[in-house]
Amino acid sequence: TGLSVEEPAGSVLDFNLSQNYPNPFNPETRINFSVDVLSRVTLVIYDVLGRQVTILIDKQMQPGHQSVIWDASGLASGLYFCRLSSADGVKTRKMVLMR
Repeated sequence: TGLSVEEPAGSVLDFNLSQNYPNPFNPETRINFSVDVLSRVTLVIYDVLGRQVTILIDKQMQPGHQSVIWDASGLASGLYFCRLSSADGVKTRKMVLMR
């Protein structure tokens, strides 16, 4: 049998990008993420063709859980990608804007 060690709830941070909520959305959505080490963090939105739409975050951040609201007013309906980058790696999620 394998041995597993459990940390108390909330004591361990992971590098994570949660699915935005709501999804599909119109025109705002919440993006939750967490970083586990002090590092430069970027949170960038791209369209389906890979063009950068907006930079939501680009700064040095402390470890912890974070939340940001993206207002997509003025953008066309469609598929968008949210990309989180830090010293820990890169994570991407799909988001659907429906008008």
